[in-house]
Amino acid sequence: MRLSFLIALGVFIADQVSKAVMLNVFRPPGVTETPFFAMRMIEVLPFFNLRLAWNTGISFSLFADSGQTGMYLLIAGQLCIVGVLLWWLRQAETTWMRAGIGFIVGGAFGNIIDRFNHGAVVDFLDFHAAGTHFPTFNLADTAITIGVGCWLLDAYLTRHQDGPARDPK
Repeated sequence: MRLSFLIALGVFIADQVSKAVMLNVFRPPGVTETPFFAMRMIEVLPFFNLRLAWNTGISFSLFADSGQTGMYLLIAGQLCIVGVLLWWLRQAETTWMRAGIGFIVGGAFGNIIDRFNHGAVVDFLDFHAAGTHFPTFNLADTAITIGVGCWLLDAYLTRHQDGPARDPK
């Protein structure tokens, strides 16, 4: 379980630090409240920009127009999911499963804190190709995706092992 908590803590800290840096980069002079809306974009590579976006919904801005009540429902839902994951962590038998839970919990807490602090999730990673932009995201979203990848890898490895799927503790 220690691995999961260390990963979750590392993800949470990296996510919050990266968002604080991006908010300082994009904050207009003299503006102190959030969310503020920055129209600036920083081109980093031909296929990648830094662009501030405020996501009041969930993945791909689903439920973005649900208002303050919707925001509190999203926070409650996320907290329930984190609770289930922490309960599940007690039964996790493999390193990949424990790592995946750590990535997902750390990312979820990063986005939950944004909703509490700003009323929206701070997104800033903007990938694009041929005039099409992938939805803007952040490090918390990346960690959640990595966590799901760990689960898929765990399922594959567990299914293709001759012996038991348990790691020695």
